[in-house]
Amino acid sequence: MKCWWIALLCGAMAAGTAVSARTQEDPDKMKQTVIHAARLLNVTTGVIEADQLIVIHGAKIVAVGSAMSLRNQVKDESDRIELPSATLLPGLIDCHVHLTADPDLLGPNRLHISNPRSALIGARNARKTLEAGFTTVRNLTAPGYSDIALRDAINAGDVPGPRILASGPALSITGGHWDENFAAPEYSLSREGVADGVDAVIKKVRQNIKYGADVIKVMATGGVVTEGDNPAAAQYSPEELKAIVDTAHALGRKVAAHAHATVGIKNAVLAGVDSVEHGSYIDDEGIQLMKEHGTYLVPTVYLEDWVLQNLTTLGWTPNSIEKAKTVIPIAHMNVAHAFKSGVKVAFGTDAGVYPHGLNGHEFTKMVEMGLTPLQSIQAGTVNAADLLGWSDKVGTIEAGKWADIIAVDGDPLRDVATLQHVKFVMKGGEVVKNEYPH
Repeated sequence: MKCWWIALLCGAMAAGTAVSARTQEDPDKMKQTVIHAARLLNVTTGVIEADQLIVIHGAKIVAVGSAMSLRNQVKDESDRIELPSATLLPGLIDCHVHLTADPDLLGPNRLHISNPRSALIGARNARKTLEAGFTTVRNLTAPGYSDIALRDAINAGDVPGPRILASGPALSITGGHWDENFAAPEYSLSREGVADGVDAVIKKVRQNIKYGADVIKVMATGGVVTEGDNPAAAQYSPEELKAIVDTAHALGRKVAAHAHATVGIKNAVLAGVDSVEHGSYIDDEGIQLMKEHGTYLVPTVYLEDWVLQNLTTLGWTPNSIEKAKTVIPIAHMNVAHAFKSGVKVAFGTDAGVYPHGLNGHEFTKMVEMGLTPLQSIQAGTVNAADLLGWSDKVGTIEAGKWADIIAVDGDPLRDVATLQHVKFVMKGGEVVKNEYPH
């Protein structure tokens, strides 16, 4: 018996030594990839640097600078990617997507879609999103924790897709936005995120985190695509919202609040949410509160144009169609005013309400509504990274961060629409897409 224990101990020590050796492996011995490009946009300063090299070891950036200054850091055997006509930017970040949804599944048609089918739909849409240049997303709401399953599959390398911070089911009141309001009463259908009262919402937040949620999504007001609820009305009480936020924050999770209604926006901000999604009925008082509390606005504005152009083909109910026609013009006016007033903005598209892969159109719409091209790009990079709590990982091209890098033709500060046509995508040091000659 004593010999058996000695042998076990020696084996464990040997294994530990091997793990330690691997952990402390010299980065210089890792695979080196070098990207050489005509230009690189520093999204923090707005300066475009010419003739730039990015040196990558494994999944992370180790050096960024001019080709002349870094020539001695490049190994002869490194993989070299030449992009002589391109402008480099950090991988883009979308803080509001629904990868497991499609536009034609938002009305009553969604009753035909199982949770496993949702996850598979998400796998397809994750690939489209990544190829569009979005290397990180925040997925806000999915049935049956299907977005968490998708996140884990991407992390395991089973399917291609962006880095995902997943919410799982959103919290909603009975009969509110996200509850299942399309079915008749005799079916007694209610979605898994529904919770009423302080005790119930605390339990629901804890349950979502138990099953892997990175972020908590709460429906603070009614919405547009669900049946019967009112986007101009608040859903949760201030006490319920405070309980949701306090519970999530205590467990290290941020909170995103779907909020159209004026009073719902204010209730959510005062409760301490980290972001307000949509903000359609925001007023000056709400803007001031958001500025005082440092709350981000995630505006999702391009989808509104797309929805109005496609309303007759979406299969939505008359109630949802009428709500869209009412809310969207108001949202355009109020969100543009919020931009002008200097509220903090993080990029989000609500992709899934409109087709995935068109996320880059949001930049153009934000500029049309008053942001500068650089401000719109910062919303989808440094600001988005800050909102996610990932500023040390993504959002800029810097040493120590993940090698999430995209390239476009031309100068996105002159024409932000170039971000609708991303031609090169790298995630974690691996090339996902390259449409340049090579």
